[in-house]
Amino acid sequence: MSDIASASQVVQVDLDYICSKLEQELPMLAGKRVAITGGAGFLGYYLVQGLLHWNSLSSGPPIQVTVFDNFSRGTPSWLVALEKDPNLETLRHDITHPLPEEFGPFEYMIHAASIASPIIYRQYPIETMDANVDGLRRLLDWACEQKSSSTQVEGFLFFSTSEIYGDPTPDKIPTDENYRGNVSCTGPRACYDESKRYGETLCVNFARVHDLPIRIARPFNNYGPGLKIEDGRALPDFARNVFQGTDIVLLSDGAPTRTFCYVADAIVGYIKILTRGRNGESYNVGTDDDEISIRGMAEMVVGLAAEHFDYSGSLVFETSPDADYLVDNPNRRRPVIDKARAELGYAPEISLEEGVRRSLYWYSKNREEKGEA
Repeated sequence: MSDIASASQVVQVDLDYICSKLEQELPMLAGKRVAITGGAGFLGYYLVQGLLHWNSLSSGPPIQVTVFDNFSRGTPSWLVALEKDPNLETLRHDITHPLPEEFGPFEYMIHAASIASPIIYRQYPIETMDANVDGLRRLLDWACEQKSSSTQVEGFLFFSTSEIYGDPTPDKIPTDENYRGNVSCTGPRACYDESKRYGETLCVNFARVHDLPIRIARPFNNYGPGLKIEDGRALPDFARNVFQGTDIVLLSDGAPTRTFCYVADAIVGYIKILTRGRNGESYNVGTDDDEISIRGMAEMVVGLAAEHFDYSGSLVFETSPDADYLVDNPNRRRPVIDKARAELGYAPEISLEEGVRRSLYWYSKNREEKGEA
């Protein structure tokens, strides 16, 4: 087990790990301009800091990072702490609106501006669809325009989701990229699932018709530092209970199973797709370890919190007052990652227990909505 025992140690170790696993890919970004839409969000936390951390380790030309975000929940403290970095620019922009007149130039584009929490995107279904479809279309049109300029796009990464598979039939688990999905187009989660599916269709056709270097990532249950404690997904909910000193509450029987991928491993996969992925192709990013039930994850949190934080709570079961809370919630989720492993050298290493332990240490110092370390 790792001897990491503080939030700051977690971040430092993770950033070193990300850079060490991307020794071939990060130099490809040296001296380039990288734009990240939604860069103040969960995945932006380590995408931004990882690129800037590499700058501090490299003697070559630095990576220039530009973050676009609407900052609807304020500017996170971790981003404020980086505001004096000469290789970082932060701009307020809502991707559902037309792009600024002076947009770019950028050699690399990462489109991560999307609402990904089921609790939140069900509250804002139209805004969710607008970001995943209209916002993406604006960026793709921009990438086309760059073909006639002096700065052409060398890599474009669209964050799709494993939710495009819906609730796979048992014979399609583990799930590879060729599975076409079992998805409702009218259910309470459809605003997210279907807009991501259409986003992939846009990307594939822009890559084919306009010969653009567009690649697609399908994340499978990423978790860890940067995921706000009020996000509404399982682990941050459990962490909130732990640090409030209350019992961990499950609003279901906890039977659905998942594989969970620690964010540092996931970020490695995303940068590999951005720099080395095949045009118009999608890649699962997650871990192919054994699945664990949501109840099993909660029980793991109870045990680790008791060991490391003197937590004395227990696991309790309640029913959500929201009638749609569990509608269209997949029963199982496990990826096949052979494609990313074979083509990109993607090989996640951080175990679930270690990742959850690191996450709890991070949440111990990041208990507020805007409180990223």
